[in-house]
Amino acid sequence: MGSLGAQVMEYRELGNTGINVSVVGFGAARWATSFAQRIRRKDSVLFISPSNMASICSMFLRITALLLPSSALGEALAGRRDKVVLATKCGRYGDDEFNYSAKHIAARFEESLQRLKTDYVDILQVHDVEFGDIQQIIDETIPELRRLQEQGKIRAVGITGYPLKALKRIAAAVPVDTILTYCRYNLMITDMDQVLTPVAQELGIGLINASALNMGVLTEQGASSWHPAPRELREAGQRAVRLCQDRGVSLPEVALRFALDHTGVSSTLVGMSTTRHVQECLKVLAARTDQGLLEELHELFKPVFNYVWPSGKPENHD
Repeated sequence: MGSLGAQVMEYRELGNTGINVSVVGFGAARWATSFAQRIRRKDSVLFISPSNMASICSMFLRITALLLPSSALGEALAGRRDKVVLATKCGRYGDDEFNYSAKHIAARFEESLQRLKTDYVDILQVHDVEFGDIQQIIDETIPELRRLQEQGKIRAVGITGYPLKALKRIAAAVPVDTILTYCRYNLMITDMDQVLTPVAQELGIGLINASALNMGVLTEQGASSWHPAPRELREAGQRAVRLCQDRGVSLPEVALRFALDHTGVSSTLVGMSTTRHVQECLKVLAARTDQGLLEELHELFKPVFNYVWPSGKPENHD
């Protein structure tokens, strides 16, 4: 496993940050939900083992009020901190808790460093900016992150969110090093390339893509009940599952390979909780895209292609 990971993992530069990241990133947001309560500490340490570190070196963690995710990761990272690119988020601390003030972010970030058992993170990201006051984020939040950067506590400053126009507005108004967006570039939607990718390339911003499976729509199990997608989009996902099964392939693997083929994206985040998930990602890295199948899927998705749901404050919607 260790040698396999070292052989097949690919790395890309994260914009102009000087940081190299694995094209597949370990998205740890699932650890910040009730799912985390079902992960035993010894399992989390096993997952972040030296062999898996060779495979997945970029980790993206959400700061929340829950202690388990970051404290468990802190224990697992002990003695291995220099082997990962560690990114975390601030500003959103749960389903309905948002605070983008400089004072609050500084205090919560210090708590997170303690739980992670480290004195710095590689990337600190203002999370889900669409739920905040965009002008406050420009005038107060980002400058606070730069202050933390001057203190050596973070290496790069980033923003995350779903609405592309809000992300673009911030990037145009104040320098940021990375942008993470989700469900805006996958088999069912590619509007990231019309709005955000040109800006990132022009300004040298590292682009991070999450939810290559459209938050579960592009899986055999389908999306969870809370998913904001309409019935038509969910049904299209299940038709795509059956099409891929008829071709003898897995839709999630096809979807992830499609996302990884985007050379303008530095890292694609994948939610993983077991070593089996890591092995599945390594399998995709070694695979090649079937252009004929992609054309069939594109035709299937035409009626629902580039569908966008509202997220955040109404004034921040796309």
